[in-house]
Amino acid sequence: MPAHRDSGIQMGLTKRVIPCIDVDLDENGDAAVYTGVNFEDLEYTGDPVELATEYNESGADEFVFLDITASADGRETMLEVVSGVADECFIPLTVGGGIRTKADIKETLRAGADKVSITTGALERPSLIDEGAAAFGSQCIVISVDARRRYDDAGENYYDIGEKSCWFECTKKGGREGTGTDVIEWANEAEQRGAGELFVNSIDRDGTKEGYDIPLIRAVSEAVTTPVIASSGCGGPEDVYEVFTEGAADAALAASIFHFGEYTVREVKQYLADHDVPVRL
Repeated sequence: MPAHRDSGIQMGLTKRVIPCIDVDLDENGDAAVYTGVNFEDLEYTGDPVELATEYNESGADEFVFLDITASADGRETMLEVVSGVADECFIPLTVGGGIRTKADIKETLRAGADKVSITTGALERPSLIDEGAAAFGSQCIVISVDARRRYDDAGENYYDIGEKSCWFECTKKGGREGTGTDVIEWANEAEQRGAGELFVNSIDRDGTKEGYDIPLIRAVSEAVTTPVIASSGCGGPEDVYEVFTEGAADAALAASIFHFGEYTVREVKQYLADHDVPVRL
């Protein structure tokens, strides 16, 4: 079991702000960016290459491209689109969706990704993490956790939230299927197998703009030493500040607030800097 780390802000360690695009195929079979709520009710948002260009110029620390139906549909990631995004993106690019084998990892990196994000493929065959880390380095392997709260007695690690106690379950195939796997147990296993980062999504908060699931993010952050990227629920700079100070996340990912022009990446980072959170301006 890895040593647990302290929660809260660690001075000197720069926090990252990361825009994310969720990409699917439109009715014509073309790649398009969509935004939804709780992984459902997707709304067209824009063109992936155009958004990549915009975020590359916005002061973002990194950029995440998620093919949100590749795993559920049993198809490969849109590598031609990834290549187009990579051509316009001069910051670290993470690509996820439909990655099941070491060959998939290789092809995704070859298309221009700096890192790959794996969810379903790793849950169904955990040795994929070992294989990827050994072949390409842990820094390339991001394990994505699509978590949801469960209020029953089937979990292993419980947390008091309000007057209720819950555990966090890993789901797969874009949140469509439960696994019965406890998020904290899986985070520890992924770290031990060689994951370089953990990308933690909350299905309960996805697209709600009600703030990150702080109990979830804090629980994972305190259980591992691997960097944790918090995702789902960001409604503004205050939420990003909270997930860094209360959730102990190393990076914060957001989509809707950037896609719809509510805030810019620079505005969020300036707010953090003004509140003594170390960021790259």
